[in-house]
Amino acid sequence: MPPIPAKRYFTIGEVSELCGVKPHVLRYWEQEFTQLKPVKRRGNRRYYQHHEVLLVRRIRALLYEQGFTISGARNQLASHGGEVAEFAGEGVSLQEIRHELEDLLVWLESDQN
Repeated sequence: MPPIPAKRYFTIGEVSELCGVKPHVLRYWEQEFTQLKPVKRRGNRRYYQHHEVLLVRRIRALLYEQGFTISGARNQLASHGGEVAEFAGEGVSLQEIRHELEDLLVWLESDQN
């Protein structure tokens, strides 16, 4: 999966590319997973935040890589809270998370200058 850029909001098309899931699947997952609630703005356009992109990747891993059903994935997220720490053990290394955090720090520091 490509690294997640240091942005505040992502469109459904961007999330689709970052997570390898089609937009109609993301819209369906919004109905099935209560934790996935992108901000809706003018014209009902969806804007996902960074934590929601991570959640989509977690859902994708549960469904496509680990073979959970929608119901099973929902239960798994509910029992583990969908935490990033839990996500780290399933497809994303702590090194990748650290790299993304470092990229975010560089972006924040450059934004202040």
